[in-house]
Amino acid sequence: MSGKLTLSALALIGAIASAPAFAADEHNTVPGLTAAGAPLGLHGVDPVAFIQLGNRIEGTATYTAIHDGVAYYFASEENKETFEDAPEKFVPENGGFCTYGVSVGKKFDGDPKYSAVVDGKLYVFLNEEIFKAFQQDRAGTIAKAEENWAKIQHTAAGDL
Repeated sequence: MSGKLTLSALALIGAIASAPAFAADEHNTVPGLTAAGAPLGLHGVDPVAFIQLGNRIEGTATYTAIHDGVAYYFASEENKETFEDAPEKFVPENGGFCTYGVSVGKKFDGDPKYSAVVDGKLYVFLNEEIFKAFQQDRAGTIAKAEENWAKIQHTAAGDL
């Protein structure tokens, strides 16, 4: 291996350097970076298919869009374009963190295996037990999460 950087490596470095800055833990992402130079959100599940079809369909790196410094994968070019036209309609609420956790002032991983679409918005949860707790008071949990998210959005998870 030579000491020279390839054009693709230089492009990746440029993408990383030009990625928008945001506070630590402002968005829930998997560790590491995607080929697009941003961390992966929603565990790679296509958010457009999730909301429009109610199905958890895995996206692919072939169809990647970046929003707020987070890479999202899509199952098709059409879904990617739909997302790019109005990303705020499709990104998970509370930065992709567990809605129940946010309702109690914490930032836990939001796993799309445990999720709900309520009034066209995607909410994700840490695990089955917490998802069941959410089901007991959906409206109350969402209202508390909305209130708390405004307070904790820019705070690192470890500081909560």
